[in-house]
Amino acid sequence: MDIKTNSLFAQMQNMSLQATGNKLPAVGGDLQAVNPTGQVNQSSNNFGELLTDALKTVNELQQDTGAKKMAFEMGDRSVTLAEVMVASSKSGIALDATVQVRNKFVEAYKEIMSMPV
Repeated sequence: MDIKTNSLFAQMQNMSLQATGNKLPAVGGDLQAVNPTGQVNQSSNNFGELLTDALKTVNELQQDTGAKKMAFEMGDRSVTLAEVMVASSKSGIALDATVQVRNKFVEAYKEIMSMPV
């Protein structure tokens, strides 16, 4: 479960670095200053696949949390209350982040739709 959370965080960091590292240069700026290697991003994953993978990870965290809660409630001695609370917190944070991303998408969509053509 920690690996899944770290993977989601790593994907978010990677997308952030790609977004900031591939900005267009200022007017009169040098393209090499922005991208010193002069290479175009040849990412094998498109944005839709990354988003789908992130949503699957959030769903897996939610399902794992539900399974741990059920096991604890049924009296399974191998699951501690601390594990349940940590899993619940992780899945809650992941869900909150997903909702914030959705809100940003909706906000960007509305802004684009309100632009004059």
